[in-house]
Amino acid sequence: MPKLTHIDKYGKARMVDVTAKEITAREAVAKGSVFMQPYTLKSIMANEVKKGDVLGVAKIAGIMAAKKTGDTIPLCHPLNVTSVDILFEPQSKKKCVDITATVKVTGRTGVEMEALTAVSAAALTIYDMCKAIDKGMTISDIRLVKKTGGKSGTYLRTGDR
Repeated sequence: MPKLTHIDKYGKARMVDVTAKEITAREAVAKGSVFMQPYTLKSIMANEVKKGDVLGVAKIAGIMAAKKTGDTIPLCHPLNVTSVDILFEPQSKKKCVDITATVKVTGRTGVEMEALTAVSAAALTIYDMCKAIDKGMTISDIRLVKKTGGKSGTYLRTGDR
């Protein structure tokens, strides 16, 4: 069974020492969805939400969040993120917007938390900008789907859509 790295020998939380780890190119991809009423999705796609360009603002929020993950998640290392890409895929049959965040870095530790944080912030921004017309939106299925680089190598989530 893998050992938890954020716990010291006394069972207390700690930041992992990555000083001796090799610097490698690393990438993580996370996904999530915001489910909503059909009218809400149509309003987003027609750019008719009164607060403005929902997906444009959500993209910037996701990018900013990825860059600030170390300030938000207590034991995450602050990383010099080199790339954040956020893709939105409106799904009219499912009544949702699917979000994919890809984050890259060259460093000693992975960017999984940055990708997950980017998706979360983008989803929360969609909710915030549309809550006046649809308070029943649901943020769902935020998950890591891929990570590359580092000692543990590649992880690819199986059975993902």
